[in-house]
Order: sequence, then structure tokens, then C-alpha cells
Amino acid sequence: MRGKFMNDLLATAVAAHGGMDRWNRIRTIRVDANITGAFWQLKGKSDAMKDVHFEVDTTQERLTMDFAGRNLRSLFRPDRVVLQQLDGTVVEARDDPERSFDGHRFETPWDDLHLAYFTGEALWTYLNTPFVFTSAGFVCTELAPVDVDGETWRRLRVRFPDHIRTHTHEQVFCFGPDGLLRRHDFTIDIVDPDTESQLYAADYRSVDGIIIPATRRAYTDDHSVLVAIDMTDIKVS
Repeated sequence: MRGKFMNDLLATAVAAHGGMDRWNRIRTIRVDANITGAFWQLKGKSDAMKDVHFEVDTTQERLTMDFAGRNLRSLFRPDRVVLQQLDGTVVEARDDPERSFDGHRFETPWDDLHLAYFTGEALWTYLNTPFVFTSAGFVCTELAPVDVDGETWRRLRVRFPDHIRTHTHEQVFCFGPDGLLRRHDFTIDIVDPDTESQLYAADYRSVDGIIIPATRRAYTDDHSVLVAIDMTDIKVS
């Protein structure tokens, strides 16, 4: 049963986002979204995700994404990514996809399978936060709080188990006084492990009792938008 391994901050965050009882009844989160920003332009994928539909599995690391107007669907699992037409015809696939990023730099362009892998691990992590941290193998430690714009944010350092594919092994999640996610701090091993990123969460929505931030933003040093995630419709089942 998910929900066994919790410290005080994690328990507070889980309760604020809807609680484990409700979460344990969910198997899929379905999202319509626009995903834009300078990062995708750098990777040669500036318009690829302006109109996408993705489905997140909450019981295992799996995500599918449909790209509007392209008759294309990506299927992400940690050990394999697949591109197929909407009728199921496989276009191409890649086993052990993380290895395909070896030698990449921040400015290295991506093919569609690179995009499928990165968006899969990223969005799966975002949509399963904070509930997945209660699973066996996750190690959560509360760090010293920080004051941001007049609020005190409690910070949770999360060490992911080896079998989970995500940005990097250790990440920090900041929660406001209401227990809701405000910011996610991390590096990205397959992009640039030396560059720290901060992804801000806002526009909290109650979706059948689960509280999900529908808007996320990451910014460059000059405050330009690096990544923008705008979820226009969210459903759980």
C-alpha cells in the first residue's frame, strides 16, 4: 500500500494535496496541456508540444503523449520509448533510452525519441508529486526552510530509488504554509548536471479531491521563460 513511508513534512504535503486515501483510488491522470518555452526551441522542438494530451500512470512509471495534428503518440517507460501512430502502428522505438543522451550538452538538439523520454520522466515525476515519495525506496529529509516573497517554505529533500527514471537522484521540493508545492529544485543529468533549475508551481486545482498545480514555470537567469507548462484540462480516474 502506498503511503507507508512518511516524515512530518511529507505527511503535511500529502494531506494538503488530497491525502493518500483518495490517491490510492486513482490509477490515471489525463491532461490536455500547452508546453512551451525557450528550452524546447533550443532542442529543435519549439512547436512540438503546444497542444498535447498525456496520460500519467500513478501505479507504475509509465506515460503516453498524443501530439495534436501529427498522428503521433509516444509511450514512455524507463527502459524503452516508442513512437507510434494513433492506430498503434510503431514508427520507431529505442531501448535503454537514457544512454542515447551520452555526450549531450545543453544545446544538443533532440530527436523525437529524446523528447519522448525526457517528457515522460519529467511529467511523470511532476504529476505524482508528492504522493510517490511515500513509496518504498524513497528517502525524504526535511531541510532548513527558506523565506520567499513573504512566505516561509519548508523544504523536502527527496532521494529517488535507482529504478525510477527522473531528472536526477536527489531533488528538493518546497512547500508553502498551506502544504502545497511552491517550487521544485533540481539538476537534469541528461541535459546538464551542473546547471540548477527551479520549477515554480501555481494555479492549484482540485480534481476530484486531488490538488494539482496546473501551471509550472522555469526561468533563465535573465527571467525569460525557459519552460512553461499550462494544463488546460485535468481528469483523474
